[in-house]
Amino acid sequence: MSPQDTLDIDTACTLPFPRQTVFDAFARPGQLALWWGPDGFSNVIHRFEFENGGTWEITMTASDGTDFLNRSTFTEIVAPERIVFRHHEPIHLFDMDMRFEELGPQETRLSWRMRMPATEENRLMAKFFALANEQNFARLERVLAGLR
Repeated sequence: MSPQDTLDIDTACTLPFPRQTVFDAFARPGQLALWWGPDGFSNVIHRFEFENGGTWEITMTASDGTDFLNRSTFTEIVAPERIVFRHHEPIHLFDMDMRFEELGPQETRLSWRMRMPATEENRLMAKFFALANEQNFARLERVLAGLR
């Protein structure tokens, strides 16, 4: 995707946990399944090959029972600093760049950049994507707090 044909959605938060802990919450599928997705979703991870070129397959189930099968490919993993993956169809094609910045021993800034084709549908959905990402962060923080 060339920059002029793309839409970027940037979302970030600061979490009161060490960077490795935040990174591991994604890298460990048992933890990831607990918080991935917007509010009201539950998850079943079918495949999780956490390596460059690896496949991630997850079924996200909405509160109304609707299943959404998602397939992604990891394109870059630099532990505990960065995770990049490409989310494939069926719903929305996008690249996700996740950055884990250590602000202190017990503080991490997590930032996400979703880059997708600048279609009319994606422009209309941009506010939903941003809200869903914020909900992801809140769910992540609750799961990490419960692990303390």
